[in-house]
Amino acid sequence: MRLILRVLGTWLIGLALVLLVIDGTKSLGADDLVLTSLAALWTQLHPASLEAMQNFLGSRYFAALLDATLAALLSYPAFAVVGVPGVVLALAGRKRRRERFLQSDQI
Repeated sequence: MRLILRVLGTWLIGLALVLLVIDGTKSLGADDLVLTSLAALWTQLHPASLEAMQNFLGSRYFAALLDATLAALLSYPAFAVVGVPGVVLALAGRKRRRERFLQSDQI
């Protein structure tokens, strides 16, 4: 299980770094800070799936809450939306370290 979490976290962190480099190159070209939102990225990749997700969440019981949550999530930069869960998954999959304190005569 830890291996799956670490691999998935590493892939998400890698994707976040790629998205950050793309935003960095756009920022250098525009001489201004350019951050691509998740909505803009999703629209570029597959607009039909974004519309399907909005329709799906609109038909659920807590539609107003889900729509507000999705709208807030889509407004954030894409690298942050992908990178934060990646870091959380990578940290969840790491090996727990036990701190062992040695006495001077045990060295």
